[in-house]
Amino acid sequence: MKELWKYLIIGCSVIISVIVLSFAITYYGRAKDTIAVTGLGETTFTSDMIVWEGNISVDSSDKMAGYKQIESNQQKVANYLERNGISNTEVKWSFVNSSKNFNSVYNDNGNYVGSRFVGYHFSQSFTVTSQNVDNVERVSREISSLISQNVDIDSYTPEYYYTKLEDLKLDLIQKASKDARARAKNIVDNAGARLGKATSARMGVFQITSSTGDEEYSYGGTFNTSSKEKKARITVRMEYRLK
Repeated sequence: MKELWKYLIIGCSVIISVIVLSFAITYYGRAKDTIAVTGLGETTFTSDMIVWEGNISVDSSDKMAGYKQIESNQQKVANYLERNGISNTEVKWSFVNSSKNFNSVYNDNGNYVGSRFVGYHFSQSFTVTSQNVDNVERVSREISSLISQNVDIDSYTPEYYYTKLEDLKLDLIQKASKDARARAKNIVDNAGARLGKATSARMGVFQITSSTGDEEYSYGGTFNTSSKEKKARITVRMEYRLK
């Protein structure tokens, strides 16, 4: 009787093992019946926010006179910006930086013998952040006219941003996913098969370049801030099961 039970147990174990192995082989075979495609989501858009920086500076032999001059020039710039439609809330001023100026001194033989204090240098930067892009663009080009009022000013190239970037990104992911499914269906239909459910999805790098398309894409992602007109793209790699 014990021998009979032993053979029964061995027999059941073998049957169960065969069933499990059969299911595993079937599942593995089905898992191999997949197709992987890459979909693209792409669009052009116009920046809706501009960030522009400038700097004013003063050189003076007297420290107090220099501070007064930089304050006067700061007020001239602030008034100019306000007259041209840029509100005070859109402008941020930095603290005034001051440093000493020295000239190198050489002897009659042309050898360096030291330096001589010649006065002070003062500088103050400002940043304009606004959604009135066209107006700030114009002001950034024309503000050099303050030079005629004895304001030493430097204007830097504006940077352009988009405040609805997250919404745009989600829209592109949706477009890329639809594009991937359309590509997969086209391939599968021509092969005489049927497309099943998606088994995996992997998003590529989000890229923002100028709309002219003259920039190279970066492995880590490109984020253009120098162009007002931009192009965004993203890829999604999808894997589908075949029926």
